[in-house]
Amino acid sequence: MRNRNKRHQYQEFIVEGVRNVNNALKYNWDVKGVIYSSETKKSEWANNIINNSQIKVAYDLTSDLLEALSDKEESSEIMLLVGYSTKNIINEINTKNPILAIFDRPSNRGNLGTIIRSCDAMCVSGLAISGHSVDLYDPETISSTTGSFFKLPIQRLDKQNEIDYFIDQFKSKYEKIQIIGTSAHADDTVDNVDFSIPTIILIGNETTGLNNYYIEKADIMIKIPIGGSASSLNVACATSIILYEIQRQRNYLDIICEN
Repeated sequence: MRNRNKRHQYQEFIVEGVRNVNNALKYNWDVKGVIYSSETKKSEWANNIINNSQIKVAYDLTSDLLEALSDKEESSEIMLLVGYSTKNIINEINTKNPILAIFDRPSNRGNLGTIIRSCDAMCVSGLAISGHSVDLYDPETISSTTGSFFKLPIQRLDKQNEIDYFIDQFKSKYEKIQIIGTSAHADDTVDNVDFSIPTIILIGNETTGLNNYYIEKADIMIKIPIGGSASSLNVACATSIILYEIQRQRNYLDIICEN
């Protein structure tokens, strides 16, 4: 639950919260076990999940241990033990005009979770995370997505050649694409870009922005024009605004999500 190295060693993580638990099951994640305590009274919802035939193992803990394990003020009725995703985002795309996002070295779990949630809400086909970053499977990251974590295809790109291959795969699948970098210091603004074609949005680290490798990959660098005394926007806020502008141009309110 609280040890990143152990999560990566076993390729498993713990999930709690009604929306997260429901979505882990709804979107067919590899649920290896359900964690609960027979010492406490449970809802019909919790009992149905404990007895779900697709769950391989049930771990019955003491109520004190379940409470100690939980990150919530009132401990969860149940938690799930879930295996890591091994999906390739490119293989998951099922729309003719996708948007992909790459987040370079996210350093804040709340920002990462909020961006995952915004990507889901704004019909992004997938999110890749590159470089040294906070843990994608950290409980705080997952909690802040309010269930979107299990809907949005997400992939880690640990090495530069993996990033190159990822972008090349996207280019080979779609004849015409554009790569859009984001920076508070860019000359062009988000409203001056035509987002009607398949697009990769590059999101920079909260403190240092995009690294030079991504800046060189970008066809254009854009910013959100702002006023007041603020020098920039929070990365999660900025990403949400850019994704909304993309869908606004694509008549989002009429078609919702093609995929």
